[in-house]
Formats: sequence, C-alpha cells, structure tokens
Amino acid sequence: MSRKNLSLAIAAIAAATASVVVSSPAHAATETAVLAGGCFWGMEAVFEHVKGVKDVLSGYAGGTAATANYGDVSSERTGHAEAVKISFDPSKVSYTDLLKIYFTVAHDPTQLNRQSPDTGPSYRSAIFPQTAAQKTIAATAIANLNRSHVFRKPVVTKIESGGFYPAETEHQDFAEKHPYHPYIVVNDKPKVAKLKRTYPQFWGA
Repeated sequence: MSRKNLSLAIAAIAAATASVVVSSPAHAATETAVLAGGCFWGMEAVFEHVKGVKDVLSGYAGGTAATANYGDVSSERTGHAEAVKISFDPSKVSYTDLLKIYFTVAHDPTQLNRQSPDTGPSYRSAIFPQTAAQKTIAATAIANLNRSHVFRKPVVTKIESGGFYPAETEHQDFAEKHPYHPYIVVNDKPKVAKLKRTYPQFWGA
C-alpha cells in the first residue's frame, strides 16, 4: 500500500466514529475487542506491541465450545475463526485505533478465507463486536474503505457474532516464545516491524 493510500485508509477508518457516540463508564479502565485475521500467532504478535493494550489472548471465535480446539478447528468444519481477544485501555488507545492497525498492518482484509500461506474459513477476516458501538464503527469502517478504494481489491471482512474460546497454552505468546520459528520469521516479524514503522505513536516494546 502506498503512503497516500495508507493515509486515505487511516482517514476512512477514523471517519467511522464520526456519527457514533462511544460512552464508557468513568471507572471502565478496560475494554475488549475480538478480531480475526488469519493465524492468531501473528495477530497476537502485532497487538501485544500496541501501547495501551493490556493483554492479548489467542483463541477461537464463533462456533461452539465443544469443538473449540486446534484439532477440530483445523478441519475447517466447525465455523470458528482463529482470533485474538484484546483487552485495552481506551484512554490510551481507542477501538478505532485498533481497527486502523488491524486493517493496515495485522492482516490483509482483501483475502477471502485465507491469509498468506494459510487457507480455509478459520483464517477468514472477521470482526466480532463486543458492543453496539463497536459494531457500528466496524461496519462503517469497512464501508468507508471499500468506498474509497484504498485497496486494490474489495475488503471482505465480515461482521460476525459468537463466543470466544481461549486456545491451547502452546499457542499463547507463540511469537514471543519462538522468535526464530520459520513461520514467525517469514510471516509475522515483518508485520511487527511495519507496526513500529507505520504507527510509532502506538508502539510499545
């Protein structure tokens, strides 16, 4: 994506909050976002480096609890998406800011039922809003991105509902624990570097 199109994409996503009143109780220091964008190793690696993010948990969104495990989900028949549950401080990073990173760094929202080398519906691009305001912001951001044609292909990200089920222990903090794993080196380290380069204001080592 060119620098010009990146700026247009950021503006399109930011504009999604224009008509939404987001109200959080004064004591609510933590909010939650659930985002799916391919292998959760890379999604987790990116968002763990965002300033204001308190915790990132890899897991499975959608589907049912009974089949929310790596073996069943990999069959591509359970309806789950590999996803991350992000706990964040809205006074330091907003939901809209997370969507900017999601759409322009963490994954390619124009890939349908796949992401880089991984194929199948469990690797789909999907947002699971946790509030009505999040749903409106996400849907408007997708519409704005498609209207502005900042990507060469249409954004295929879907707005979905469903539960979130934590993945197995071996999948948590995978990139941090295995920084030289070939998959991480090839697919995920470049995304983390892009985060630092593109959004220095949100970078948290």
